[in-house]
Amino acid sequence: MAVPGKKASQNFSSTLSRGGAEDFDIYCQICDRDDIRLPAFGYCVDCEEHLCQSCFNTHRRPKPLRHHQLLDKDHMPHKQKLKSTSSPQTSDLTKPCTKHTKEMIKFYCHDHNTLICSVCVTLEHSPTSCHVDYIPDISAQIIDSIEFKETLKDINKLTDKCSQITSDLKQKVAKSTTSLKDAIAEIENFRKEINKRLDELEKEVKDTATAIQHDNNEKLKTTETACGDINKSLQASAYTLKHLNSNKKTDQLFTELKIAQQMIQDNNNMISQLTTINGIDDYKFEPNQDIKKILQNEKTLGTFSSKKLKHPAEPKNQGAVAAKMSTPRTINVKTSLDKEDCWITSIAVSPQNQLFAIDFSNEFIKKIDMKSEHIKSLKVGPGPTDLTIITADTIAVTFPEFKTIKFFSLSSDSHPLKNKLKVAGQCYGISHHQGKLAVTFEKPGKLQIMDLEGNTEITVQKDSNGDNIFSQPWYVTTNNHSIYVSDCSNDVVLRFNWKGEMIGLVGIEGSTGITLLDDGSLLVNDRNNKCIHRVSGDCKDSKTVLEDLDHSQALCWCAETSTLCVSRFNKQSDDNYIKLYKMM
Repeated sequence: MAVPGKKASQNFSSTLSRGGAEDFDIYCQICDRDDIRLPAFGYCVDCEEHLCQSCFNTHRRPKPLRHHQLLDKDHMPHKQKLKSTSSPQTSDLTKPCTKHTKEMIKFYCHDHNTLICSVCVTLEHSPTSCHVDYIPDISAQIIDSIEFKETLKDINKLTDKCSQITSDLKQKVAKSTTSLKDAIAEIENFRKEINKRLDELEKEVKDTATAIQHDNNEKLKTTETACGDINKSLQASAYTLKHLNSNKKTDQLFTELKIAQQMIQDNNNMISQLTTINGIDDYKFEPNQDIKKILQNEKTLGTFSSKKLKHPAEPKNQGAVAAKMSTPRTINVKTSLDKEDCWITSIAVSPQNQLFAIDFSNEFIKKIDMKSEHIKSLKVGPGPTDLTIITADTIAVTFPEFKTIKFFSLSSDSHPLKNKLKVAGQCYGISHHQGKLAVTFEKPGKLQIMDLEGNTEITVQKDSNGDNIFSQPWYVTTNNHSIYVSDCSNDVVLRFNWKGEMIGLVGIEGSTGITLLDDGSLLVNDRNNKCIHRVSGDCKDSKTVLEDLDHSQALCWCAETSTLCVSRFNKQSDDNYIKLYKMM
């Protein structure tokens, strides 16, 4: 706008031009509207106009203009931008200031590494105290810059952290939930030994377990929500940055880039808080023995005690170590209920050192006390093949011919079948670990990772060349980091991670039963050579630990007693026993 009564200064008379006389690269835009061309002496941030010396000196005298921020000749923009013909980039500056919401962000303070508006420049970041640049003057250099690329990398890293936190917490909650189920099963078994007056106390303890489990789930839900929100905002920011970079929207890219960097910093703080989440514990039930003697004086059925769960570390894979085995002790597993000689296709040891065996011929699950050798049999129907222990009260059994996995309660005589899952194929081997099942299949050979509801998460069947990985995968065993599968036709044991990626293998002729030891190594039955090998956890080394074993089939390891249990099968001989070897 023209200033009423203003005259050109005599100091500038030599530089004044009218109607097409001498032209200046940067001139006073106010005077230019009166057809007077004077060189620019400064710049008004609010008006977005260059000013001559006279206009500069009088600009803030009117009351409406007193808050305007003026930049002198050394700090003013060195590009002339007319409001009527402003470049597209000027309109890109549309992000409101966080402090002054009616003002747009147009400047960047290098000293404070912050985006600011004209009011911020006036009040907090004056050119005399801060290094302030007009964004259009510096934004062009940000296209495909190192800063742009590093910011995208930081976003990806933070997204990965969120995913890892959620995954780790899911595993903790699953393990804690499993331990709570075990504790509740112990409560119920203990409850059977005492009278009905314990009903109220039993309910109180179960309510405690339910409350803990509810608290675990709430923590998981809260973390999933927080990480989900962070991921959404980060992905949106990354998309915006890529879009602006591709379209060379430099001003918006610069602005969004700085906002993304601040978002990364803020979310890193939030991630640090999420990673400190604790209180997800494992539980066990400790019955109160005094209740049996002085029931009236006791106030509790028992207590829950937690053991802190730690992130499992990858076991150090050392070469397979040779081991000496004692002379075996033999347990005869045939009972008066059996109509045929036994065929023990699978054996497993519970945390209470109870031995469980699948008797395929007689269609029984047999629970065997390893000390007293007392046997309890549970009829399960035709075709049981392999088993895995889910909780202290529950085991899962595969039935290949029926393409079914069944879950049985070991404490219920009237209704032992708790659940059954229909699966896509002839399921043979099965192993449970922290709420996940690893299941092998024949015809076609494959490995599937699924949850306890039967939802398949990963299927492993073919390699990168499209060839079948398996021929006859039978037994499978698992730990925190690995899944091991024996393939008796391919004469190999294969190692996978929980993503379904093959990470190792070792050649074992006629490999059948496999079991994991405490140090992460495993024992594998070599049926062709009548021996058992000890294989390192990385499947790079093996040593023979037992020889001259005719017709051995299933293996399991009891860590508590350092005992290897071995079953056998031979149609021409008596196979009604399991051998127990002590590792020396």
